[in-house]
Amino acid sequence: MNFASDTTAPAHPDVLQAVLAANDGAAPSYGADRWTKKAQQALSAVFETEDIAVTFVNSGTAANALALSVLCPPDGAILCHENAHINRDERGAPEFYTHGGKLHLLAGAHDLITVGAMTPVLADMDRHFVHETPVDVLSLSQLSEAGTAYTREDVKALCALAHNADMRTHMDGARLANALVSTGCSPADMTWRAGVDVLSFGFTKNGALGAEAIILFGEQAKRLGALEARRKRGGHMPPKQRFVAAQVLAMLQGGLWLDLAGQANKAAQVLAEGFVNAGASLQHPVHGNEVFVCLRDGQAEALRKAGAQFYDWPDGSARFVTCWNTTLDDVQAALRVLS
Repeated sequence: MNFASDTTAPAHPDVLQAVLAANDGAAPSYGADRWTKKAQQALSAVFETEDIAVTFVNSGTAANALALSVLCPPDGAILCHENAHINRDERGAPEFYTHGGKLHLLAGAHDLITVGAMTPVLADMDRHFVHETPVDVLSLSQLSEAGTAYTREDVKALCALAHNADMRTHMDGARLANALVSTGCSPADMTWRAGVDVLSFGFTKNGALGAEAIILFGEQAKRLGALEARRKRGGHMPPKQRFVAAQVLAMLQGGLWLDLAGQANKAAQVLAEGFVNAGASLQHPVHGNEVFVCLRDGQAEALRKAGAQFYDWPDGSARFVTCWNTTLDDVQAALRVLS
């Protein structure tokens, strides 16, 4: 009954097998290997465009910070939700890698930015006023930190606002797979076709050992050289990158990444329904593999006494995260404690 985080889950066996297969003999280092090239080609196919540039890192924090570093100048700002991972959980990494870029925080129900909240910020902004820090980047988390998903229409509207204000756009896609399964949207439609310039595409939470992709779409693909320089200087260019790329290839093979996200999402839905039936209430809609629930008196204590692992969240709810390997038996075991 481990619902603490999807980073506590083991790696999928196919990923482990791919890493072992890549371990056969010598291979060029620092991304000059055939696995990296194949992974880049596979991502181009997944996103239905050749107008992209791709590179790899081991952690989501590195992916976000490096991606934002090529979009935001040192004297600029990044517009994000106040509960976004880049604000709450990355210890100033975006500010560090942008050499001073500021985070401009927005509130919003269920940790989602809305057009209504963003419009007045842009209307009040004066890029020519020397005392003001202009907003240069919009960063959207998909899923949000509340486990909620932006629709394609949401992303398109927000990115259009940003581009009209001469901004660039970034998506933190640590749980993009879960959002795509939930919304039924294609990777291309949720990202570059909706106006996303740069994507941090996560695999680690979804079954990899430690593999994240940074994808630059369209005009931003020309910034690959700058990104690679930052990746090297920041210590995030794996010498044996074939092992990272091999994980990505394994996850993409046969749509495994979407299948695993679907399993996690299904377990979360069953868990959420069970909580409601037990008299608890949901703090946020369940759009992926995270359930934020306001438990009744004694329920949290009973669950922990039975061995269930989960986090108390700052908003007063309890966060339960399901993983690719969470079984319905795991879910039912937790729910039986409440019956």
